[in-house]
Amino acid sequence: MSAPSAWELRRPGGREFALMAVGVVGISLSGPLTALVTAPALAIAFWRNAAGAVLLTPVLATRERATLRGLRLRHLGSSVVAGLFLAAHFAAWLPSLSMTSIGASVALVTTTPIWTALAARISGVRLPAQVWWGLALAILGAALIAGVDVTVSLEALAGDGLATLGAICAAGYVLAGARARERLATSAYTVICYSVCAVVVAVAALLVGDPLAGFSTRDWLLLAAITVCAQLLGHTVFNLVLSSVGPTVVSLAILLEVPGALIVALVLLQQAPPLLALPGMAAVVAGVALVVRASKPQTLVEPGT
Repeated sequence: MSAPSAWELRRPGGREFALMAVGVVGISLSGPLTALVTAPALAIAFWRNAAGAVLLTPVLATRERATLRGLRLRHLGSSVVAGLFLAAHFAAWLPSLSMTSIGASVALVTTTPIWTALAARISGVRLPAQVWWGLALAILGAALIAGVDVTVSLEALAGDGLATLGAICAAGYVLAGARARERLATSAYTVICYSVCAVVVAVAALLVGDPLAGFSTRDWLLLAAITVCAQLLGHTVFNLVLSSVGPTVVSLAILLEVPGALIVALVLLQQAPPLLALPGMAAVVAGVALVVRASKPQTLVEPGT
C-alpha cells in the first residue's frame, strides 16, 4: 500500500484545532513584532531559531529521548533539508517586512500551498480544476498587490518579490518537514531543523557583515517575544500537528495569519495597507484557500520517496 500523499486533506480533531488556534495567534504576532526590531533580519532569524533549538533540547533529552533509539544519520536528511529551506525562507521574508506593508508581505508569504500544489503536479499528481482556479485567483491577487506597490515605490515591489520567494522556500520547508516527521518526534525534528537554520543564517550574517549581538535592551526583549510567540507557539506547534493533519491543512490554518497580522499591525504599529491593495490580499487568501480545500487529487505517477 502506498503512503498517503503529503497533499492529502486530513480532518483535525479537537486537540489539533486547539493547537492550530494557538499557532495562528503565534505567527500572527511574528510580522508586526519583527517590524519593531531594529536589529538586522539575519540576526532576528538566528536568535529565534537558536533559542528555539536550545529551549526544546531538554524536552528531547528527557520526555522524547526514547524516540532517538534506532535512528541513523540517513534518517536526519529531511530535517536538514527543512532547516536549509527555513533559513532561505527567513532570509527572503524578514527583509520584506521593512520594504512593503506588513499586510502585503504576510499575504504573499502565505501562498505556500500554491507552490506545494505545483510541486505535487511536477511529481506526477493530477490536480483538480479547483486548484487551477485557485492558482489563477492567487496570481491575480498578487498582481493587484504588485500593481499598487509599483505606485508606492520600487522598494515595496521588491519587498513583494522577497515575500513571494519566502513562500516558495516555506513550501520546501513544509514538505521536507512532513517527510521528517514520519520518523522523528516533534522535538527531535525541530531541534535539528532550527539548529541547521541557525548555523546557516549565522554563516550568512558573517559573510555579509551583519552583527549578531550588541543590540538594545528593547531589541533583546522583542527577540525574546518573537522566539516565544512565533517560533515556539507558532512554528513548533504547527510542527507538532504536521504529522497528524498533514501540510495541506496546516497551510490552510496558516492563512489565518493574514487577517491576524493585519489586526496586530494596526494595533501595535498603526499601520494599515493601502486600500487598493486590500482586494489583492483578499484574492490571494481566497485563491490559496480554494487550492487547499480542493479534493484529494488522483496520482498519475507515485511521488518519489
